[in-house]
Amino acid sequence: MSMEQILEEVRSLEGVLVLAPAAGSSAPEIAWGDYFFYYAPDGEVPANMQPFATIVTKNYPGDTQSDLDPDGRWRVNINVGRARLAELTTGGDFAEADVMRPHPVYAAAGWLAVVVPADRTSATVADLLRSAYDTQRRRVVGRSGDR
Repeated sequence: MSMEQILEEVRSLEGVLVLAPAAGSSAPEIAWGDYFFYYAPDGEVPANMQPFATIVTKNYPGDTQSDLDPDGRWRVNINVGRARLAELTTGGDFAEADVMRPHPVYAAAGWLAVVVPADRTSATVADLLRSAYDTQRRRVVGRSGDR
């Protein structure tokens, strides 16, 4: 599953906001080139809510175990919840590609990470992205009182 396929999949979901910070934007430079996915039918980043998934294209300070700096390496991160995370992942090398691992920094919050998803993980990643979207959508709709 390429990064473009993930972006296409996520953009096809109703009410999704894909934040893609770029050079010259007001976002911190470290976020340039990465993607942040929210359920936000009004087109505004929801207050007090983390994205339901992200794509990162480089190492961040304190988050280098996936070895994302070499060309062609990136990671999709999905908030799947702690129980689902425990069902889907095992320990191991965080830098191994196409394997579902706990997020090297945010696993305790229920985040899953896959470095360069491919044959072994693509179908599951697509399903998990839709599930994370559905979960965030239900929360946003519940908070707004809309049904």
